[in-house]
Amino acid sequence: MRRPLLTLAVLLALAAGSLGAAPADTPPPLPYRLADTGGGSQLITAEAPDTGSTTGTVTWWERRGGRWVEKGSAPARFGANGLAEGASREQGTGTTPTGLYDLPYAFGIEDAPAGTRYPYRKVNDDSWWCQDNASRAYNRWVEPRPDHCRADEAEHLVTYGTQYARALVIGFNYDRPVRGRGAGIFLHVNGRGATAGCVSVPAETMAEILAWVRPERRPHIAVGTSSGPTAITRY
Repeated sequence: MRRPLLTLAVLLALAAGSLGAAPADTPPPLPYRLADTGGGSQLITAEAPDTGSTTGTVTWWERRGGRWVEKGSAPARFGANGLAEGASREQGTGTTPTGLYDLPYAFGIEDAPAGTRYPYRKVNDDSWWCQDNASRAYNRWVEPRPDHCRADEAEHLVTYGTQYARALVIGFNYDRPVRGRGAGIFLHVNGRGATAGCVSVPAETMAEILAWVRPERRPHIAVGTSSGPTAITRY
């Protein structure tokens, strides 16, 4: 009588194991599916459902022991007119540029969060971001604002007390700026709604990310959609 009981016990154990196992077709974590992660060991992904979306998810990842591990995730907001391919985006369209970018430095009206080791620039009354296509300072922080950067073509950073309380510069169109492509794209704190082209997250998320990023780990941000020509996995 023992053999049937033993057989039944084995079958039950196998069934329990199969119920607890992950499906064979479960995709690997997002960083493994990207075409490139920038070569560093920290990565932020900002993913929207499609190009018409104004909301999505920001997730931050860390590579340890040869594996990408999720460190946190939060709801995100994108441009009021959705997302657009970064390589062909046009300034003033209210779209968030897709692509893979570095993160040159952080800045804010408030002090850097405790634990921040990333380069952090404090905003004051003379701090502007030049978006004037005719200026030599196009897509650059200027302090004070030079005459060749018109005030109506620049952001007076201190006037955005909520959004720019804390932020990271996204390196879109930054190293070799293309006139008319766009300027002043940041990861910043949520305002009242969709952004003018940036990516935004809750204030507590922004503080957590700033305390987490490390310059020696060369963090990047990948921005894209879940599928299609602007799929985040292409970048």
